[in-house]
Parts: sequence; C-alpha cells; structure tokens
Amino acid sequence: MTLVEILIMVLALIIGVLVGYFFHRYQADRAAKAKQDKADDILKAAQTQAGLIVKGAQDNSTKIIQAAESEIKERRIELNKETERVEKRRSELDARFDKIEQREQALNKRQSQVDKRGNEIEKLYEEEIKKLEQISQLTQDDAKKELFAAVEKEARGDMARIIRQIETEAREEGEKRARKLIADAIQRVASEHVAEVTRAVVTLPSEEMKGRIVGRNGRNIKAFEQAAGVDVIVDDTPDSVTISCFDSVRREIARRALAKLILDGRIHPAHIEKVIEDETKGVEKVINEAGEQAAYEANVTGLHPEVLKMMGRLKFRTSYGQNQLAHAVEASKLAGILAAEIGANVELSKLGGFLHDIGKAMDHNQDGTHAGLGAEFCKRYGVHPVVLNAIASHHHEVDQDSVEAVITEAADAISGARPGARREDLEAYIKRIRSLEDMSMSFDGVQQAFAIQAGREVRILVKPETIDDLGSARLARDIAKKIEETMQYPGQIRVTVIRETRSTEYAK
Repeated sequence: MTLVEILIMVLALIIGVLVGYFFHRYQADRAAKAKQDKADDILKAAQTQAGLIVKGAQDNSTKIIQAAESEIKERRIELNKETERVEKRRSELDARFDKIEQREQALNKRQSQVDKRGNEIEKLYEEEIKKLEQISQLTQDDAKKELFAAVEKEARGDMARIIRQIETEAREEGEKRARKLIADAIQRVASEHVAEVTRAVVTLPSEEMKGRIVGRNGRNIKAFEQAAGVDVIVDDTPDSVTISCFDSVRREIARRALAKLILDGRIHPAHIEKVIEDETKGVEKVINEAGEQAAYEANVTGLHPEVLKMMGRLKFRTSYGQNQLAHAVEASKLAGILAAEIGANVELSKLGGFLHDIGKAMDHNQDGTHAGLGAEFCKRYGVHPVVLNAIASHHHEVDQDSVEAVITEAADAISGARPGARREDLEAYIKRIRSLEDMSMSFDGVQQAFAIQAGREVRILVKPETIDDLGSARLARDIAKKIEETMQYPGQIRVTVIRETRSTEYAK
C-alpha cells in the first residue's frame, strides 16, 4: 500500500471520527434541549396548578371567615337574648322573695296570735278541769281509772260472750265433722261382727277318750301339760275337755296337738312330745302366713319379717272376744280413711293402726305395757319414728307428737267401740251401766243420772240452785276423772252435765 492511500485512509478515519463526534454532540444537545423544554412545561403547569390551589384556598378561607363571623353574630344575638331572660327571671325572683318575706312576717304575727290564743285556751282548760274535779270530787287520774275499769269490764263481758259463742260453734261443727268422718270410715270398712271365743275346747268322740287322755296314774295328761305348757281341764262336761293357758299361741298348739292325738288314737308320752313338736312348727308357719296375709289385707308394705311374725301371733289373741289381728287390720283401714279425709300421711297412719297393738303378742312374756313393748320392739326393726310414737302413745302413756298418732288412737277406739266389734255378756253389761249411774249419783248436787248409748255416754241432771255453770263444768271433769280411775271400758265414755233453770210466776 502506498503512502498516499495510507494518508487517505487516515484522513478518512479522522474525518469519520470528527463527523461521529459532532453528530453525537448534536444528538446530546437536542436531547438536553427536549428535556429542558419538558421541564419548563412541567414547571409552568405546576405554577399554574399552584396558582389555582392558592386561589381556591383563598376563596375557602374567605368563606370560612364569613361563616365564622355569621355564627359569632348569631351566638352574640342568642347571648343577648339569654342575658335579657336571666335578668327578667332575676327580677321575678326578687319580687317573689319580697312577697315571701312579707308572708313570713305575716305568718310570724299570726303565729304569735295563735300561741297567745293557745295559752289562753290552756288556762281555760285547766280551769275547767279544776272545776270538774271540784264538782265530781275526783282527780283526773281517778276518773281515768274508773273509765278504764268500766271499759275493761264491758270489753271482758263482750269478749267472754264472743269466746263462748265461738267455742260453741266450733264444738258443734267439730262434733258434726267427727261424726261424719267416723260414720263414713265405719261404713267403708264394714268389718264382720265378733264371733270368736277366748277358751279352747276340744270335742271328744266319746267319754272313754277322757280316760285315755289322762292315762295310767295321769302320766299322759302330765306329759301333755309339761310338753305344751298348758293346763288340761277334764271335768264333767260331756264329750269335751278344756285347754287353759295365758299364752294364746301355746293354747292353740295344745288344741291342735290334742285334736291330732285324739284322731290318731296313739296317746303316750313319747308320741305326745313328737306331735306337739310338729304342731309347734305348724303353728309357726300359720303365724308367718297370718302376719303376711294381714299386711296384705291392710295394704301396708316394707315391714321386717320378724315384725310380721310377731303380728301373726295376734291371730290367737282376743280382747272382749275381738280377734286382735283382725282388729289391727280394721284399725289400719280406718286410720287410712281418716288420714285421707283430713289430709294427713296415709301410709304412716295405716302403719300406726296396723302395729299399735303388736305389744299384746309379747306382753305375757315381758314386763311392761303392750304400747311400750310394741314401740320398743318395732324400733329394733327400723320402723318410722312417727309410727313408733303412734304405737307408744295410743293409750296416752307418752305424749302424741303428730296428727298420725291421734288418728291411730281414734282408729283403735272406733274399731273397738263400733257396734258388734266386741262381745260382753248381759250381766257384765248391766253391772257396768249400773255402776256408771251409781258413780254419777254419788256426787253432791246431782239430781238424776242416765247411762245411754250402751254405756258410752252418761247424762247427768243437776240441781240448778246448788250448782252453777262453772260448777257444772267442774262436775263433768270430776266424774270423768273418777270413771277413768275406777272403771275399765273399751273406747271412751262421754260425760254430759245438764243444768236447767226455770222461772215460774203466777198472774193473780
């Protein structure tokens, strides 16, 4: 390559470089000018926006200032009105206060006049009291005492009359109610009349059997009495022997054993002991069944088997010819009816009526009354405390703590006193009736005495000139107390004292 070509190439390269430089600078200046124009446009837009914002802010501030000035003007007007109103109210209060002060002054003047008038009246009153005391010759305290005494006397008279009237009405209503309850209970139970006897009599097929029962030198009858614990009475009564024993269960065992021996025909000491042992077991079974059956009939539940067994022993116990187990069932039913009528506890009342005489099954073997023994026995087997009290108190040996105890006593009395419940021979009946009348006639002032209602009531006519009304009440109480102390009877006896005053005049 020649030098010229090299110079031309170098020159061309320098020219190219210069052209590129100036072209790049031209592009840079043009871009810078475009950015400057854009910045100027943005600055102008910002200035324009700022002018608008400032103008809007000036307009808003002007409006706010105008609104504030308007509100301040209104508040100032209202404040002026309120100030005028307060001033007016203050003027009215001042005027009212002046009127009150004037009225208070007037009242003070009037109070002074009233006090002065009161003092004058007090003086006049004292003067009048002194004049009245001089006229009546009594001091004020003495007059008060006499007035109070007169008022008290009159009030006591009225009170006594009202109390007597209320007591009479209550007694009549109570008697009607009681008669209705008792009659209803008796009719609903409707038990059988008594038909049992208290002696055990064994019928013999012939008179020869008496000799076999006695045995040679009396060995058979002695063995029988010793094994059974009874007395066998062989007398002139044809074709029968009598078994006597205070224990009704042993008496029943002996009766059944003797009847079996007579039917068997083999009567000797060894066989007698075996038969009595067998019949003892048989009677125990009968006792258990009788107690369970009685509880079923009375509709009582929850009793211990030993209690039912002891109740079953009452099957062979009688009182005035009345079977005691049947009496217990009847008393339980009556107690349930009475409890339902008056709103008491029916279950506890039925239990009390059923168990009240359980002590009679053991009172021959232990010391104590049948009520106390029965309550103590039932307590050992978890009987309810209310029922225990009903058993122990049905003869008033202890206090009655509940209405169920009173119901038990009433059911017992109704069952024993109802017509046909107990048997009493004619001679004893007449003797009891006559003793009632004679006992009543033994008191001073008694004119006549009548025993009525089969001896369950005694009516006494007294001499009115000898006994007054209070004496009549005292006489009835004394006669009732003497009957309780000297006589034995089922149920209760009502004592009625009648005093009649007659005034007679003749017109001439």
